[in-house]
Amino acid sequence: MRTERIIASIFVFVALIGLADALYLTSQHYAGIIPPCYVTTGCETVLTSAWNKIAGIPVSLLGAIYYALICTLATYFLIVKKEKALTVAAWATFIGLFGSLWFVSLQLFIIKSICFYCMVSAATSSILFITG
Repeated sequence: MRTERIIASIFVFVALIGLADALYLTSQHYAGIIPPCYVTTGCETVLTSAWNKIAGIPVSLLGAIYYALICTLATYFLIVKKEKALTVAAWATFIGLFGSLWFVSLQLFIIKSICFYCMVSAATSSILFITG
């Protein structure tokens, strides 16, 4: 049970980082603002590309929902001790990993620009997957 608590705690911490990143991008999207890129130079290119939405929904909003789900399931496990919640969270990390692989591939090979905020999301998704 101690190992599961550590995993759940890591899930909460890392998912909150991913959630903050995704909510920031989502808020900027709906405000019509392209956030500045400090580490890379391709944020504007990536965030205004044809790939920034799926069925009209900003990818960042989908990411926020994903991170909120992981955080909620892990927190539920920590409070209620229901192992099924942590199991579902661990399996859900496959979605985040494959989504991140897809979007990083798009940035590298199709859009040919890298968005710093997107790479933060890819890193958090990868950490969640490895932890799960």
